[in-house]
Amino acid sequence: MSQPLDSIAAVLEGTGDYRVLRRLEPLADHPEAPDEPTFIGLVVDVETTGTDFATDEVIELGILKFEYGASGRIYRLLDTLNQLHQPSKPIPPEITRLTGISDADVAGQKIDDAAVARIAADAAVIIAHNASFDRQMCEPRWPVFRDKNWGCSCHQIPWRAEGHEGMKLGYLLTDCGFFHRGHRAIDDCHALLALLARPLQLSGTLALAALLETARKPTVRLWAEGAPKELKDLLKARRYRWSPTRRTWYVDLDEAQIEIEHGYLAERIYRRPVTGLPSDRFTARDRFSSRTNPDL
Repeated sequence: MSQPLDSIAAVLEGTGDYRVLRRLEPLADHPEAPDEPTFIGLVVDVETTGTDFATDEVIELGILKFEYGASGRIYRLLDTLNQLHQPSKPIPPEITRLTGISDADVAGQKIDDAAVARIAADAAVIIAHNASFDRQMCEPRWPVFRDKNWGCSCHQIPWRAEGHEGMKLGYLLTDCGFFHRGHRAIDDCHALLALLARPLQLSGTLALAALLETARKPTVRLWAEGAPKELKDLLKARRYRWSPTRRTWYVDLDEAQIEIEHGYLAERIYRRPVTGLPSDRFTARDRFSSRTNPDL
């Protein structure tokens, strides 16, 4: 905003009757040089022809490469990639309505695979706001993403505990007093990077620091094999999901929760002591990948 408009916005906000949303600007470099070990991170977002991992295609890829410290402080933006890609079939009308990307926009366009490999080569972590979707869309096309650590800014930051009612990117940005052009890959990347750089509103912890702390912890997928069918509502209420491939309910937990969960299953589901339930252990290196998705 210009100075006069900033003054008007301040007056409106000062009444307590108005909230003013400001257009999001790209994150500025931190004014001080790092005084801690630093690493390379990527924020990634894709726009696609749909949500089917087997048949749908990426039509836009956005990447922001940034330097961050061990504290979670973001120091500077290093590189940007934003490219369109013509899919093998026409873009569905509902995708054009959502993203604004038309067949004319992508005609003759191709994402530079070599450029993607270069920008991602030295990344310590890759972050997306729905990493389960973005990772599974990216890995088949760009192998460089397969052996990287991934973090999910939607589900690995405690937004609700920090006072936010929703976790969608646009909602979180609005809650922080900003707006942006949503559903375009690079704009969503800039929005996410801005959120990661901010302290959370209750704890004051940097959002990136909170994400990294969660992402570093191993998780365990516990399979409730042989659980009685009539108790599925209890399992669903406890956030179990159904795997059509294995025909079994499962839940993803922190390692510290496993003993508690065994106790719950013994008391409420199996009505007997339970031992030997199958489980899988995941880290940021394989979490959110199609390699760990039982629904494929």
